[in-house]
Amino acid sequence: MEIDRMDGRTPNQLRPLACSRNVLNRAHGSASWTQGDTKVLVGVYGPKAGTKKNENPEKASIEVIWKPKTGQIGKLEKEYEMILKRTLQSICILNMNPNTTTSVIVQVVNDDGALLPCAVNAACAALVDAGIPMKHLSVAISCCVVDSGSGSNKARRGG
Repeated sequence: MEIDRMDGRTPNQLRPLACSRNVLNRAHGSASWTQGDTKVLVGVYGPKAGTKKNENPEKASIEVIWKPKTGQIGKLEKEYEMILKRTLQSICILNMNPNTTTSVIVQVVNDDGALLPCAVNAACAALVDAGIPMKHLSVAISCCVVDSGSGSNKARRGG
């Protein structure tokens, strides 16, 4: 089988996965998630009393803070925060602790691709570690569809 990727994986081979929980001492819950050379640490703090100005006080609020490996947060990281917040809001039971905020801090340790799925998986594991009430778990992956007939590695969008 031919090897098409820079990291030595074959086209149908997954990145090696590793997960650890309770990795941060002062967080209520935490997890480390590694997919290949991409690594993310997530700390969960809360729930703590009060919600932000634009949040519904009759439900719990999820706050996501993205910390890049270096530099300031940019447009892409803001989008990651929004996607992660929506994902976590959809799996958490928000009416059990009304008028509270749970903070989810995502620290990028290394980015070698599939960063957002790695963060979603780490955040879900950290919420479980913190004992946050959840309806179900969330799992994320990234994939690419290639046209195997032409030898091209261009991704194409399917619908």
